[in-house]
Amino acid sequence: MRRAAIPLLVFALGLAVLGLTASLMLGRPVATGASAVGGPFTLVNQDGRTVTDRDFAGKPHLVFFGFTHCPDICPTTLQQISDVLAALGSQGRDVKALFVTVDPERDDPKALKEYLSSFDPRIVGLTGSPEAVAATVKAYRAYSRKVPLKDGDYTMEHTALVYIMDGRGNFVGSLNLMRPAADAAAEVARQL
Repeated sequence: MRRAAIPLLVFALGLAVLGLTASLMLGRPVATGASAVGGPFTLVNQDGRTVTDRDFAGKPHLVFFGFTHCPDICPTTLQQISDVLAALGSQGRDVKALFVTVDPERDDPKALKEYLSSFDPRIVGLTGSPEAVAATVKAYRAYSRKVPLKDGDYTMEHTALVYIMDGRGNFVGSLNLMRPAADAAAEVARQL
């Protein structure tokens, strides 16, 4: 009988130590570091001017990766972003949204300018060399991949998140656009 009691006693003691450790750890604040999303970039806007991440320093902004030949997700998301910017009213007059192409082969400044003319003018189209665009995609921990189509054309798979960046260029979170624009705008307004 004594031999059976020893493993039970060890188990109970281990459980008590685990419980004590858990209660001590749950009471401590957890230190978190800055997110590793975002970073320096040098691209060209829809007007042909060089733009860097420093141009948005001190201002919260949104970032969305897409391409002008996108059949549905990109135009829908850009319209939703336009609706959020409008819902911000005068409070958000300085808020910008960056539309970074994942298809620099087709999306030159002229193509971006024409495409973005249907959306809020605070949306800034960004393109550049394939290397510069790939570096930006990587810095934001986004994803893009060229997918050949049967007719010899191609499409692009890509991350469809809208990143919220604070005035220091730090990632705050992704913007939930599956709700009324006023609710999404309130989330952005908390960064102003």
